[in-house]
Amino acid sequence: MTLIDAAKKWEGQVIDGKFPLRQWLGGSEHTAVFLTERSESQKAAIKLIPTEVFSVGDLNEAAQLSRWAESAELSHPHLIRLFENGRCQIDGVTFLYVVMEYAEENLAQILPQRPLSPEEVKEMLPPTAEALAFLHQSGFVHGHIKPSNILAVDNQLRISSDGLRKIGDRDNLAPNFYVAPEVPITGFSTATDVWSFGATLVAIMTQQELVMTKGKDGEVAIPDTIPQPFYGIAQRCLRFDPRERCTMNEILGKPEVREPLPAYAIKEPAPAKRSKMWLVLPFVAAVILLAVIFGRRSQVPPPEKHSADSATPSASVPAEQSPEQSPAPFDDKAQPQAGNAQGRVLQQVAPDVSQSARRTITGHVKVSVQVSVDASGNVSEAKLVSAGPSKYFANQALAAARRWKFSPPQPNGQPSPSEWILRFQFARASTQIFPTQTKP
Repeated sequence: MTLIDAAKKWEGQVIDGKFPLRQWLGGSEHTAVFLTERSESQKAAIKLIPTEVFSVGDLNEAAQLSRWAESAELSHPHLIRLFENGRCQIDGVTFLYVVMEYAEENLAQILPQRPLSPEEVKEMLPPTAEALAFLHQSGFVHGHIKPSNILAVDNQLRISSDGLRKIGDRDNLAPNFYVAPEVPITGFSTATDVWSFGATLVAIMTQQELVMTKGKDGEVAIPDTIPQPFYGIAQRCLRFDPRERCTMNEILGKPEVREPLPAYAIKEPAPAKRSKMWLVLPFVAAVILLAVIFGRRSQVPPPEKHSADSATPSASVPAEQSPEQSPAPFDDKAQPQAGNAQGRVLQQVAPDVSQSARRTITGHVKVSVQVSVDASGNVSEAKLVSAGPSKYFANQALAAARRWKFSPPQPNGQPSPSEWILRFQFARASTQIFPTQTKP
């Protein structure tokens, strides 16, 4: 039996006498993650790792517990907080555990549906870069930056912190395009985080894995569909020679004195050095502009949109978001598409949620439903694409989605079937719904 199969049966058990395993959230062959509670009103996530994992790796159990304790002392608004850690036993097997902030969703849940728009990337990029820069200044590297480790907690972006490393540390990571090519030789460094950041940027804007084909000047071939300034940022991050990559502070437009990085075997000799200020200055100007745009978006209420495919919330769907609140990370945003008339929402139906159920909510509960709409505008099929932590709220969202009505798109002047993603965000005082047409 695999760890995943076994873990699904552990719901209801209590770890260390104080952390109940409320719901299995996911895992892998080496980890299991559950929804738990630190108190009656504070949800948290708990990750369990069998101690046998550490007998074959480069890190022992005591070192891992010490690393979690050091990580728990770090404080940054865009870093997942770690609370407690320790050892426990389940069914005779010894585990290490770490308790951390509970995140409603992560970026990897969005990508199967659609890529992020440039506007969304402008919101995501600065806080992610700031958190990584903070880690690097604190003597840590992340080591695992990828979409699944970029999360949303109460509408605020966070990056994971349970896998932080020190410079030079090694790990038995399976090769993938998020891992810098020098990691097996030199271990982790600030430059390996920069590579992972660039690979993540390519993935979220293209829904495609990075193609490891070396282009001119020792760069990865970046898809030319990525607009500026993101194309330039990815290009500077994804150089095969780590000494040629930018830093996170440079991405943020901040000056930085570079520390020397260890050299590693490079198959091709480095080209003759020449001044690259003509490349750096436009790049820095672009990212400073990006940071200014992001700052303005977080301070000024977003302008009201009147596009044809933007749904106006009906009276049955209260949306009490204050004007000062930043847009929620990873929210679907209906984008105008080229072509003939797009579909639009004619009737929204709010989920029927009892007050007693709302009182159990801490922060937000998010559920995503995909609906297939026939040419007459009626929902023919509805299915969950992200159920969230509660079966009750998932079922209420699914039932409501089946009753929505749409004006069908007309790509050739004739009504056509369509598909939509309805993202439900439940809070104690209101329910917000964000519809996005995904087909055609």
